This record gives sequence, C-alpha cells and structure tokens, in this order.
Amino acid sequence: MHNHRASVASLRLLFTITPETPFGFLPESAFAFTGIPRHHEVRAGNMNLKRLGAVLAVAYERELRDFASLLLLENLGPRTLQSLALIAEVVHGAPTRFSDPARFSFAHGGKDGHPFPVPLKTYDQSLSVLRRALDQAKVGHSEKLEGFGRLDRFVRNVEKTHAPKANFQAVMEHEQQISASLDGRTVLGKSTPQRASGQMNLFE
Repeated sequence: MHNHRASVASLRLLFTITPETPFGFLPESAFAFTGIPRHHEVRAGNMNLKRLGAVLAVAYERELRDFASLLLLENLGPRTLQSLALIAEVVHGAPTRFSDPARFSFAHGGKDGHPFPVPLKTYDQSLSVLRRALDQAKVGHSEKLEGFGRLDRFVRNVEKTHAPKANFQAVMEHEQQISASLDGRTVLGKSTPQRASGQMNLFE
C-alpha cells in the first residue's frame, strides 16, 4: 500500500512539473521513424485484432482455457490467463509478433487508464504464477516454466486454425465493466463500479 501511494504521489508530481504532453514538442519525424502513433489512447487500428482474438479465445472459451491452464499446470481464471498468454508471447514470440506493441497493453492495462485501469488482482495473480514457475525451475522442476512456451505455441495455433477476430469495442467495454471487481487502479485512484450491459460478444 505504501509503495502504491508513493507511486501515485510521484506520478502526480510528474504531471504537475510536465503538464504538456510529449506530442507537443516532439518533431513529426520522430513519430514517423519509430512508428509510434501521435494519439495517446489505444485504438483498434493500432493492433492485429486476430492476434488479440486468439488470446481472448484461449482465455474465454471454456475448452481452450482448460487446455491452456493444463499447459501451465495451474487452475486459472480467464482474465489471468489473458495476461499470461500475452506475457508468454513477449518471452517466446518471434520479432514479427511485435509489430503491434499496443496489443500487449491488454495484459495489465495502464496507470493512466489506457486502454483500461491496471487490474491489481490480475497483476498479483500473474506475478504469483510466474514466481511459482521460477521457484520450481530453480530446484530442477521446469515444467511450469516450459509451459509458457507451450502456451505461446498453442495461442498461435488457435490464431491459425480458428482465426478469431476481437471485437475491439466490446473488449474495451468488458474491461471497463470488470475493472472495479479486479481492483482496477489508475494514478487518480480506484475504478468505480459500472452497470453491466449484459453478455457481450468479444469476437466479430
């Protein structure tokens, strides 16, 4: 709790010192060279929706989620599995998989609320799974750690065979709706509960 308060205080001070966004003083050529969009919010056009769709399918479709959990030797809920699948891709993915870096913000959101508040419960659960995998690997039991490589291959196979495409707007609304239940946080504080709008289809 102390670290969180210190982080919030530091970020608020930073915002006070630097009220202007970096987009105001960086030259256009800088964005053209890096491929970074000038807008700050995450948009559908910033990512490969089929790649995101494969992650969501593995997380939210029951049979796929059960198999993915088995690969990690863990009993995981959909939101934690969504985060871990994206983490597995960061660790094991080929360079060509990083052409849409904004997609990886769907692992744990952002402190600025983009694309959604950081889900602290999911964040902590993801760290716990990773810590258990690393601790077991240290004593010669690498099955859990190797499971991340298997998970990455499984998601890519789902992308190839099922070709699910994420419904970006529905995914964003879903993340906002579940944010408070996952202890969602931004630099401005906690997420506020939102009224559910019924079952949403996360795929186009």
